[in-house]
Parts: sequence; structure tokens; C-alpha cells
Amino acid sequence: MNFSFWEADSWIQNIDYSIVGSGITGLNCALRLKELDPGSKILVLEKGLLPEGASTKNAGFACFGSISEILEDLKTHSEEEVVELVKKRVKGLELLRKNLGDREIDYQNYGGYELFVPEDEELYAKCIRKIPEINELLEPVFHDKVFSLEENKFGFRKIQPKLIYSKFEGQIDTGKMMSALLKKAHSEGIKILNRVEVKSFDSAADYVKIETDQLELHSKNLLIATNGFGHRLGIEEVKPARAQVLITKPLEKLPFRGTFHLDKGYYYFRNIGDRILFGGGRNLDFKTEETDQTGLTEIIQNNLKELLKTCILPDIPFEIERSWSGIMGVGDQKKPIIRQIAPNVYAGVRLGGMGVAIGSLVGRELADLALKS
Repeated sequence: MNFSFWEADSWIQNIDYSIVGSGITGLNCALRLKELDPGSKILVLEKGLLPEGASTKNAGFACFGSISEILEDLKTHSEEEVVELVKKRVKGLELLRKNLGDREIDYQNYGGYELFVPEDEELYAKCIRKIPEINELLEPVFHDKVFSLEENKFGFRKIQPKLIYSKFEGQIDTGKMMSALLKKAHSEGIKILNRVEVKSFDSAADYVKIETDQLELHSKNLLIATNGFGHRLGIEEVKPARAQVLITKPLEKLPFRGTFHLDKGYYYFRNIGDRILFGGGRNLDFKTEETDQTGLTEIIQNNLKELLKTCILPDIPFEIERSWSGIMGVGDQKKPIIRQIAPNVYAGVRLGGMGVAIGSLVGRELADLALKS
């Protein structure tokens, strides 16, 4: 590479912390490092023109899990583990709002609802029956009842008669969130290189050699915050999961405001101003959607449009303005991976589709781990 003295001196030499990924986790990690080690030189490496995983491609749900998701988690996690997961999500959202401010991220607390299709009669009945038990389980976190029943006042069709409501759920604008994080990072002197993909690393006793598609770097520490792309750097417990999303053009009469979950969280929709964002459906084709390649498939896009037409907006004409996809990081456990993986190398990945909720906290804990080691 043809670097001048100034470029090399300012950007790529004597790096204390290199962070892979400029999404919500990576930037929060960088800001935490700068807070606790203000004299350090921090470089963030991002393979995309913009953060390429899910930070600016998700639906912007400020949520902690619908009741059916929590019941599903209780099949593979203890009650204590589930409460701790919810607590982390709540704490992460509080941290996000505190760090950036509600106005900066356009936080709106319209509440959240879970819908059930007729075929889910058994699950629907179970969720209603379990409301008191789950409310009691989560009372130490929220100090209030979390879930209650609401009438279908939005005109949804082909769903069970009652909705399960939570007043604690909100929504944000993830574009504004990332803009605010980038502005804060730049103001702290944190360097960010885009279009640089980390291919491999080799850790030694006092430095890490980082191979990218553009150049080779040496850094005292390497922190991996690539979530669904973690497997590319050898973190096998993370599996990529593609999520497809679409958004309508503005509607003349918006029938609702809030966040909504359907089919055990595999579908989700919300208002963005007078538009409706609708995403999900990877359960239609798990094998194809277990990929770290962005893209769209006909089966899922057609399904999303059909559900919009028959269930969510049955009497309201709409047009689709844009469709896209993002890459999440999932695995056998919902708990994120925050650990040292080699000398001077640390990872904070596997956010389990809850990046908005826990990304700030995972970034903070990743930085704390590196500073303590």
C-alpha cells in the first residue's frame, strides 16, 4: 500500500486496540475503551461501506422477548438463565438510551403486541395460561406486570381474538442510532476504516498480526465484534441467520403504532412514521437462510406480502417501497459469547437477534474483558 508517513502514523501504526466490526457492538466497545483508557489508539475495521451485519438493517425493535419466545427459551434454559437474559436486554436498552439520548435514536414507547394465527390454538392458549407465571418470574426485573391481554383493535384478520400486550416495549430508528454512535466515536478520536475485511489473525505474546484484504496490521489487542460473521474468524458456536425485511410506502390511514410479534417471533412488524416495516419468515426455509450472504428469496418475500395483504392490512391498499436483508448471529444458546479466544484476542458475538437490546452492553463487556486481561 502506498501510505504516506502521515497516513501510517495517524492510522495504522502503534495501534493499541483493533476492533473488527463497526456496528452497535464494535462502536460501543471502542467508546468504552476510550473512556477507560483515554490515551489509547483505537482502530475499527469494517468490511462494508456501512456496517454490513444487522446494526442498520434490523427492524429497530427495543424489545426483550415476547411471551412465546420466553416460553420457548425456558425449554432449553433454566428460569434463572432466562431472567438473566431478559435482565441483560433491559439493561442494554437502558444503556443505549442513556449513552445516546431518546431524541437522537428516535425512541418511541408505543408498546408491543404478540399475535397468534388460528393454527397456533394450542400455543395461544398456553401463552394466555402462562401470563401470571411469567409476570411473576419477571417481576424482579420490571417491578410490575409485564404481559396482559388486549382486544384486537387494529383490524387484523386471521388471528386469534386476543393480543398479548407489553407496555415496556419500544422502537428506535437504527439509522439515527448508528449515526449518533459514529459521531460520538469520531469525536473521541476513534479511527474507522471501511471496506477493509479481516481475513485472519495470528496472536503472539505482545501483539496480534492481522491479515486483511487490503493490508497487514500489527495491534496490541484484537477485539472481534462481527456477530453473525464470527464463524469466519473461527468462532464456530456462532451461526449466521439471514433476516429479510420489506417496507411499504407511506399509508394514508395508518391502522396502528407499535411493535408486533407473530409466530413465536419469526415474523415481526412495526410502524415507521406512516409506513409499515415487516420482516421475518426464515422458518420457511431455515437451510437457505443460514447464510452470511445478503439477498432476497421469492418464497419469503411473497409470504411477507401475502401476510400483509390478508392479515395485517386486509382493507388498506399498499405498495412495497424497498426490501433488504441483514445477518444475525445465533446459536444453541441465547447467551452472547464474550470471551478471550487467543492471547490478546477477544470476541463479543452471538447476539441472537437482540442486537438493539444487548449490543451496547456486549460492547461494553467486551472492552472490560480486554482491559482486565
